[in-house]
Order: sequence, then C-alpha cells, then structure tokens
Amino acid sequence: MQSKSSGSTLLIVLVIVFTFPIWIGIAGGLFGIVAGVFGAVIGVIAGVFGAIFGVIGGIFGWIFDWSWPFNGFFHWKIFPILIIVLIVVLVSRSRRI
Repeated sequence: MQSKSSGSTLLIVLVIVFTFPIWIGIAGGLFGIVAGVFGAVIGVIAGVFGAIFGVIGGIFGWIFDWSWPFNGFFHWKIFPILIIVLIVVLVSRSRRI
C-alpha cells in the first residue's frame, strides 16, 4: 500500500510540475483579458466625455467666432446669442409656472 500511495503522489507532483507553464499561461491570459476589457471601458468613457466637450467647444467657437489667433470679444455673432438667450428665458419661464 505504501508504494502505491507514494507512486500516485509522485505522479500528481510530476503532472503539476510539467503542466505549470500551461496554468501560468492561462492565468496570464485571463488577467490580460480582464485588464484589456477594463482599459476598453475607460477608453469608451473618455471618448464620450471628449465628444461632449468637443461639441460644447464647437458650439462656443461657432457662437463667439473663436479662432487661432484669438480675435477678442468684438467679433460676436449676435443672432445665435440672442436665440440661445431666448431659449433659456422661455425654458426658465415655463418652469416657474
């Protein structure tokens, strides 16, 4: 009985030793997948915020005619500003009632 028990223990140890690189590879691959998915989620969130701020910057650049070099505040487009002020006033009046 003693030799059969030590033989199976030796077999288990040999299987673990020879298959160790496979298990390390599987663990590393799973870690890489999790890290990649996490990085993709962070990238998508950053892309959405970048798009939102880009649209806001584009609107302000269109309204105030911001270009490089900066021309100052004397080149305002009055009509879009009045439209935005009118929309804000109408929305704020409808909420007070």
